[in-house]
Amino acid sequence: MTSTTTRPQSNSFKLLEEALNQPPIGETANFTWNATPLGIAAIYKGASPSKPPYQQAIKEGHELSMDLSREEKEFHLTQKGLALIFYS
Repeated sequence: MTSTTTRPQSNSFKLLEEALNQPPIGETANFTWNATPLGIAAIYKGASPSKPPYQQAIKEGHELSMDLSREEKEFHLTQKGLALIFYS
């Protein structure tokens, strides 16, 4: 079973913000994808929805040959927008 959490904003949040300034590893219709120290980040391109669009990210991740369906997940609001983080 996967959980949905947010981590306290600390050094890990700073690492995430820095990693999001690197070139993306891919792009799909609704997300820009980055590899970060916390995991794979899917940055939502639209306005932040009322709930994180995890299922859409999992679906679009398949386009980039990523199976994120069994990964733990969390979200952060960053300078780049809503970031969905998938990690093991």
